[in-house]
Amino acid sequence: MATEDAKGPEKEKLLPRLRRKYAWLDHLVRANDAFTERYGNHYAAAITYFSVLSLFPLMMVGFSITAMVLRGNTVVLDQIRDGITSSAPAGLSDFLNSIVNAALSAGAGTGILGLVLALYSGIGWMTNLRDALTAQWGQEKQQLPLVSTTLKDLLRLAGLGLALAISFGLAAAGSGIGQLLLELVGLEHESWAVFLLRLATIVLGLLANTLVFLWVIARLPREKVSARSAIKGAIMAAIGFEVLKQVTTVYLGFVTNSPSTVLFGPILGLLFFANLVSRFLLFVTAWTATAKENMVTVVEPPPPAIIRPRIAVERPRFPFSATAGAFSAGALLGWFGRRRR
Repeated sequence: MATEDAKGPEKEKLLPRLRRKYAWLDHLVRANDAFTERYGNHYAAAITYFSVLSLFPLMMVGFSITAMVLRGNTVVLDQIRDGITSSAPAGLSDFLNSIVNAALSAGAGTGILGLVLALYSGIGWMTNLRDALTAQWGQEKQQLPLVSTTLKDLLRLAGLGLALAISFGLAAAGSGIGQLLLELVGLEHESWAVFLLRLATIVLGLLANTLVFLWVIARLPREKVSARSAIKGAIMAAIGFEVLKQVTTVYLGFVTNSPSTVLFGPILGLLFFANLVSRFLLFVTAWTATAKENMVTVVEPPPPAIIRPRIAVERPRFPFSATAGAFSAGALLGWFGRRRR
């Protein structure tokens, strides 16, 4: 028993000892504490809800506009479609491909109602995303003007859409242009050339994801973020995003094999993937916010001292013996006075 009691304090001191020894572990623990204290899981659930709610309207409007701008240019449209499907887990590619095809076929038929619905859901998604990212920086939610805040969120939404379009274009052009170059030089059947092309495609995809996450981490919070911290967080987020894609692919493999869940498999996979990405993005933001260069210790001044003059009037106090003596003397004098009469 004595040995076990002696081991208890040693085990309790293990984590602080490791945190002092390894700076990266201390940083992870600080990030996890900040993520938990700042309601990261609750914000991730809200982002997941609005992500699924706004996915279809935003893609409908976005691809309707793209189809009108790139009318007749099927090559570019196919590259953008391939970029979207390749950026998602393998189990969700068919589901997203059907949404893209529906949006392309609709064209200008989405109408004003579809545009209003997309703006409403998109602004709601962007507002919740910005509030969640800001909360991970330890900044309390403030009462902001409705009109100006909505316009800023709309501009941020357009900027994120542009960043995603560039990312999808890079991801699709990497494999397409690379394959075309291999065919031009006659190396399309060489194994080493195909391997280098795949490696270059992976690197280009990571670069494209890094650009998107750099925009999200640096520009979406309502708190100024240093470029150095944002770049490190974006690289970490891009690598983790690829890992989450593989995890979701494995999960969808289990879900789609069950006959009872094959109908709702894509929806469940989309919810699962959106929640994983939301939690990871908020954790990366908390990790960025708890970096040493961003941790500023603010010492609040003490409250002002209030000096209030206190006047107390003390009345003279007589001891009990003196009072009793005076009373006795008065009584004796009164008795002698009555005797003389």
